[in-house]
Amino acid sequence: MKIIRILILKIFLAHYYISVVQRSWSRAFVAATILIAAACSRPATRDLNDALRIEPLALGASEPGLAPQLTVTADRALVSWIETQGRTSLLKFAERTPAGWSEPRTAGSGEDWFTNWADVPSVFRLDTGTLVAQWLQTTDAANEAYDVRLAFSKDEGRTWSAPTSPHHDGTKTEHGFASLFPAPDGGFGIVWLDGRAMETDAKKGNDNMSVRAAEFDRDGKQLGETLVDERACDCCPTAVAMTAEGPIAAFRDRSPDEVRDISVARRVNGQWTRPTTVHGDGWQITACPVNGPAVSARGRRVAVAWMTAKDDQGRAFAAFSSDAGATFGAPIRLDDGGSLGRVGIALVDEESAVASWIEFTNQRAQLRVRRITASGARGRAQTVAGVGAERTSGYPRLARRGDELLLAWTETSDGRSKVRTAAAHW
Repeated sequence: MKIIRILILKIFLAHYYISVVQRSWSRAFVAATILIAAACSRPATRDLNDALRIEPLALGASEPGLAPQLTVTADRALVSWIETQGRTSLLKFAERTPAGWSEPRTAGSGEDWFTNWADVPSVFRLDTGTLVAQWLQTTDAANEAYDVRLAFSKDEGRTWSAPTSPHHDGTKTEHGFASLFPAPDGGFGIVWLDGRAMETDAKKGNDNMSVRAAEFDRDGKQLGETLVDERACDCCPTAVAMTAEGPIAAFRDRSPDEVRDISVARRVNGQWTRPTTVHGDGWQITACPVNGPAVSARGRRVAVAWMTAKDDQGRAFAAFSSDAGATFGAPIRLDDGGSLGRVGIALVDEESAVASWIEFTNQRAQLRVRRITASGARGRAQTVAGVGAERTSGYPRLARRGDELLLAWTETSDGRSKVRTAAAHW
């Protein structure tokens, strides 16, 4: 009887073992199938050195044209530029569509505009669909004084409001190099360089160019104005990006002993923080290089690009931040043999970005791009187009829209200029 019980127990254990093994193999098979399916559903990881696919985009821009700018809201991108007809300047813009750029529209025009290759206007779309245009109007041509002007459109740019200004100091000084950014509740903000301290009671004041900011509600009503930095470089463009914690503004600062390195200020809990230096290049220069930074943000990740020419060697760099711009990592060299700057940058994922700059190589100036990672790795550089080495070729622009990068630049040849655009995919 004992032997029979032992045999029954062995048979039970054998069946149990076989059942468990079968279930384990079944679970393993299912798990492996799921992993294989998931791997097949994910796009293959691109190598850092894989070339961007760059395709020209036709744009209905007329000659002469200059001063391109790109702005992106969600998945909608706008390109803007200036065309001149005699003494009249026109701010044109077009929207990216599945079929290409839309037919250009005019956001504003005037014979008293301050038209400049570096201090450029723009058209920006709010979350509500309202369009905001900003340009520069001359107030004293002899002293190159001008004001920032803003106008709004609620019907896709067919009609525009009467222009207004974000600054109300009334001085005949420089107000420009403006950057627009979205604000809560469908409004927007603007950062600009402001020269009001250079004039006090119609007399010359100090030589401080300040950085100021203002916010507007969704109806275009100004909510206030803030001093961000008391002393900045006179004529280097500003840049703004939106982080998970709010806007971050990048600009070229100016110390009392004329060190002009790149700084950032962040708007946290409704207040602008004190400016902090992205990297201490120590570039001491007694004149403005007219070469500002670029900034891009995704969540708490931020990337800033800039140029410096310490020791009279032009170089382009970028640095990453993982804490919404509070601190930055070590700089990453962008160029291979020297740069004229005029940089751009766009984050493409949490760990990498595509940067652009102008490099003088093979006896000509070239607009170049390359992919970089937060760890410091660099992909190979690609040439997008040849550009003029002179300043009139302006600032190329780089922005991300969904799964594509947009580029815009000014092509100059034989005294003629025209805005060109392209799309790139990684």
